[in-house]
Amino acid sequence: MRISRLTSILLCAGALSTPALAQHSSHSGTHEPNQAHGQMNHGAMKSSPNAAKAEYDHQFIDTMVVHHQGAIEMAQLVDKRAGHEELKQLAKKVMDDQQKEIRQLQDWKQQWYAGKGDAMNMKLPGMAESMKDMSMEKLAAKKGNAFDAMFIDMMIRHHRGAVKMAQDALKKAKHSEVKELARAVVDAQKKEIEQMTAWKKEWKLAAK
Repeated sequence: MRISRLTSILLCAGALSTPALAQHSSHSGTHEPNQAHGQMNHGAMKSSPNAAKAEYDHQFIDTMVVHHQGAIEMAQLVDKRAGHEELKQLAKKVMDDQQKEIRQLQDWKQQWYAGKGDAMNMKLPGMAESMKDMSMEKLAAKKGNAFDAMFIDMMIRHHRGAVKMAQDALKKAKHSEVKELARAVVDAQKKEIEQMTAWKKEWKLAAK
C-alpha cells in the first residue's frame, strides 16, 4: 500500500507509534512537523493541491484521517501528564476508536480512490476551526490539572469540528458506508463532549 510523503514524515518523527496506522496510512495534507516534539504543526496545515476538485467522499476520507490523527496525537500525551484517571481512560478510548476508523477510511480509499492522489481539504466544515490554536508544544509542557484543563478545551474544540464535518458528510456523501461512519462519529463525539464538559465543571478546571 502506498505511503504518502506526509505519512513518511510522521513515522520518522514518531508522531504515530501504532503499527496499524503505519501499515495502513495513505492520508494527505501538507504541513510542517513540529521539530521540538516530533508532532504536527496543526496551525500550518494546508489543503492538498486541487483537493476541492476531488469527489466529496474522497475529500472527507483524507480530511477525517488527518483530523483523527490530530486527536490521537493529543491523546498520546495524556497517560504521563493527566491528573485524573477518568481522562486517561477516555484518551485510551479515543485512540482505540479513532485508529479503527482511520483503518476503515483508508481501506475505503484503496477501494474507491486508489491512484487518485490526496484530497485533504482544510475548507471542509469543521476542519480549520478544529486546528485553530491547537498547540501540542504548550499542551505537552503541562501537568496535572493544568494539563487536564487545556486538554479538555482542545479536545472539545477538536471534537466539535469532527461533528460538524460528519454532519456535512451525512448530507453530501455518496457512499452509504461513509454516511454510517459519519453518524457514528457524531454520536460518539457528542457524548464525549458532554462527558468532558461535565468533568471540567466537576473538577473545577480552568485553563491557564
